Amino acid sequence: MITLFDRDGHTNVMFHDFSSGEAVQANQHVIVAGKEAMLLDPGGHKIYTKLFSALAGVLPPTGLKYLFFSHQDPDIVAAANGWLMVTDARAFAPALWMRFIPHFGIDDLVAKRMHGVPDEGMSIELGGKPLKILPAHFLHSPGNLHVYDPTSKILYSGDLGASLGMDYTAVPDFDSHIPYMKGFHQRYMTSNKAMRAWAKMVRTLDIEILAPQHGAIFIGRPLVERFIAWVEDLPCGVDLIADAYTVP
Repeated sequence: MITLFDRDGHTNVMFHDFSSGEAVQANQHVIVAGKEAMLLDPGGHKIYTKLFSALAGVLPPTGLKYLFFSHQDPDIVAAANGWLMVTDARAFAPALWMRFIPHFGIDDLVAKRMHGVPDEGMSIELGGKPLKILPAHFLHSPGNLHVYDPTSKILYSGDLGASLGMDYTAVPDFDSHIPYMKGFHQRYMTSNKAMRAWAKMVRTLDIEILAPQHGAIFIGRPLVERFIAWVEDLPCGVDLIADAYTVP
């Protein structure tokens, strides 16, 4: 567990080492405000019991108010039913995916606690503190959301900013970190047009930490600003697909 922020009863922690085997590494983030908590992108069945036990050291399960699912991928929502069955938490996910996520086995008894977030995002409160759920569509999912916590000034960016294969949890140097994320972004992000729209939006926010769902986090405004400028200029997805379709 890594504590990203801890001040005046507001705590942001990251769990980064529960993935194993062939499963892609994934971070799980928790925001605690007073006696309430939000768990972001809790992951699949393989890490469910580990994360549930670890969360007890941060907050009792009765304090888990919200679950947040940035999009529909299994490394995010596969264990959703488990969390909904053993807690009273309400879950937020992109409205676009609300008819698809139940295919992961959401029980009818708890389905009423699943709430769709509209495309434009929304504001919610956690322990009396505001949280902003932001649109991040096509980065990479057609229905995709990020969370900004104004108290800690952390932007939870889902797959945007993801990196794979390095042995550190915080980016030490931006240029040396690029090889660990460039291929992922060019293949998984939809287009530079979506990147530019996201960059324009997040530049209106006061961000101290950018925390992706995979790999290392970006601590400090200089690194955050470098990342925003990098994705703003990065060709990806359909920008690179010109001659990619051929009959095998």
